[in-house]
Amino acid sequence: MEKSLEVIYKAIVEVERNEPIPPLVQQALDEGIEPGRILDEGMVAAMSEVGRLFEDGDYFVPEMLVAARAMKTGLVFLKPYLVKSNVQSSGKVVAGTVKGDLHDIGKNLVCMMLEGAAFEIIDLGSDVSPDQFVEAVKSTGAQVVAMSALLTTTMPKMKDTIQALQTAGIRQDVKVIVGGAPLTADYAQSIGADGYAPDASRAVASVKALLA
Repeated sequence: MEKSLEVIYKAIVEVERNEPIPPLVQQALDEGIEPGRILDEGMVAAMSEVGRLFEDGDYFVPEMLVAARAMKTGLVFLKPYLVKSNVQSSGKVVAGTVKGDLHDIGKNLVCMMLEGAAFEIIDLGSDVSPDQFVEAVKSTGAQVVAMSALLTTTMPKMKDTIQALQTAGIRQDVKVIVGGAPLTADYAQSIGADGYAPDASRAVASVKALLA
């Protein structure tokens, strides 16, 4: 790995460094490194390592948030160069916290982690109705719907959304993944979801598996 890519990688993984990523990305670009390599070998690899550290219990949610935010600043800076060099995204994901639920920290973290894995995110925010999810899938051609709920009272809205996708005739076109503190894999299966993730790191792995 080139020195510049290694510096970007370390700046994201070693969260205590708190080093701004855009100047590091600019330096790599100035050295003639392809935008796609900066994304894959610098940022995506770094976020994969952050996910591994989280799963091993070495990192916790605060560290993941710091790393994901750092990565996002670099990604925003790099995006025009990726578009220019025609680098393809890993896929489109419509994400949101379901109707009646205003919690969004977990959902935001999932979105940032997915962005770090080169997915294009359509973040609908919180309190999202089934119709809004359907409309977003129709207008963007997303391959995945990622739903979050933190309240047991709002969990049924996930089933309502899956039903709405069915009614709209687009359920077969998208994979549905769900997550949130009160959810279980059994519940996800019972409402007809394609996948379940207990945390942001495994959400990335699940989405990749669903699209493989």
